[in-house]
Amino acid sequence: MKNIFHITATILVLYCRVAFSQNATLQIDLNKEIGPMHPAWAWFGYDEPNYTYMKDGKKLLSELSALSPVPVYVRAHNLLTTGDGTPALKWGSTNAYTEDAQGNPVYDWTIVDKIFDTYVERGMKPMAQIGFMPEALSTKPQPYRHQWAPGQHYTSIYTGWTHPPKDYAKWAELVYQWVKHSVERYGKKEVESWYWELWNEPDSPYWGGTVQEYCKLYDYSVDAVRRALPTAKIGGPHVTGPAGRRGGDFLKKFLKHCVSDTNYVTGKIGTPLDFIAFHAKGAPKLVNGHVQMNMGTQLRDISTGFQIVASFPELKHLPIVIGESDPEGCAACGMKTDPQNAYRNGTMYSSYTAASFARKYALADLHQVNFKGAVSWSFEFEDQPWFYGFRDLATNGVDKPVLNVFRMFGKMSGQRVEVKGNLMYPALTVRDSSVRKTTPDVGGLAARDQRKAAVLFWNYHDDDVSAATSSVQLTLDHLPAKKVKITHYRIDSQHSNSYEVWKKMGSPANPTPEQIKELEKAGQLAKLGTPQTQTVQNNQLIITTSLERQGVGLVTLEW
Repeated sequence: MKNIFHITATILVLYCRVAFSQNATLQIDLNKEIGPMHPAWAWFGYDEPNYTYMKDGKKLLSELSALSPVPVYVRAHNLLTTGDGTPALKWGSTNAYTEDAQGNPVYDWTIVDKIFDTYVERGMKPMAQIGFMPEALSTKPQPYRHQWAPGQHYTSIYTGWTHPPKDYAKWAELVYQWVKHSVERYGKKEVESWYWELWNEPDSPYWGGTVQEYCKLYDYSVDAVRRALPTAKIGGPHVTGPAGRRGGDFLKKFLKHCVSDTNYVTGKIGTPLDFIAFHAKGAPKLVNGHVQMNMGTQLRDISTGFQIVASFPELKHLPIVIGESDPEGCAACGMKTDPQNAYRNGTMYSSYTAASFARKYALADLHQVNFKGAVSWSFEFEDQPWFYGFRDLATNGVDKPVLNVFRMFGKMSGQRVEVKGNLMYPALTVRDSSVRKTTPDVGGLAARDQRKAAVLFWNYHDDDVSAATSSVQLTLDHLPAKKVKITHYRIDSQHSNSYEVWKKMGSPANPTPEQIKELEKAGQLAKLGTPQTQTVQNNQLIITTSLERQGVGLVTLEW
């Protein structure tokens, strides 16, 4: 009996050490610059382009534009898809191209203009996706319009819009007319600042053709874009995860085509390529009744994609855009039909986003590539239940906690500086084995500008289970000031969290106008206390705070 009590006591001591003694330290050296804090996060995308100009779509786009010090890029599917513009989940249409009874092209840019006008009016930039195939051009047009809904088999969406054109010359003329129209409407200088791209995930059922047919379509598209605007930027191929054999092989074949294969249009060797794009997704699942994320899966896609690009000396300098970079693959699959997606409403999505973006920068440094942006494939869904668990930034016009991470990123500028931490997982550890140890990943990303600095920090773990709050000590070295103004921002259960407020209301299906105002306020980025001015001793400043599991903090310093 004595031995049993001894063993029990030992287990309790070990448990207490894990649960209550997670004292994290982060050391920030403002003199050790490691690279520019370029806004790789200021890119967003979504399947349903017709949401763009609807009420909540316009509201969210305005907020995204406001949170960034530089123009935000927006990527949307279905910009050439045939239809009347009625939105639906994983669907959209513009009817840009139809044909008359004699088979002559009929162009109608009305809906496309509504979409791009909404972006340009807000100072945003389209990542203009050339796709999908209009019904009149598809080699297998029927069936065309799908009726997918959450819970249905995903393959039902791949209909006539996925197939190659029956006439490549007509396709090229469509692309030429679109770019020409854009220059006439928005001006040469504006359209030069956009990124044009071809298709989406052509290594998957999104493309009903072969690799070579995609390369052929790319050659025709590039030639058409450049005929309309010789200075336009165009790239691709937006394959799925390069760490998978399918995506990786497709990316290599496409890049080889651009470098050394015969161009289908010109007959010469090579094809213009201004940027390279691929996708990267995580893989959450349910484990013993709770959500377990898998950040490592997403980071392995990114690392492999960077490595593939770096293996082409002629292309290594080109900008890389991770065209969809998310914790998993289906934004429109809500948590009721896909319970592994239950991370989306609360702070787990926030901490995952903060921790993963820091590692994207680190992997780009490792592979020495030109990392330009990572598109968060998350927007909003009109006329859907409140907090349904879509992968979105706002619900019914109310911002969710994850949006406030991007507001935090918007307060960081200048040069990234070195951060070390006793509980901060190395980037390669997260890439190779995710965050599965007993201790959480309490890490940071810091940047310094001329008269200010910012430290973003998080308390992340792949397992979404209750855990003790961690104490966090931030030590900033080489501060070039005697006094600094310090402002704390926080995302946790009590701050910047409309979801928790909604639950406390009783999770109303139809909130009252007064409740909506309260939710809108709760959805904004909140300060932790009031800003303080503090004296700096020997160019060093120590800030002690605490952070809930899955919480995110930001400290800004001005002098």
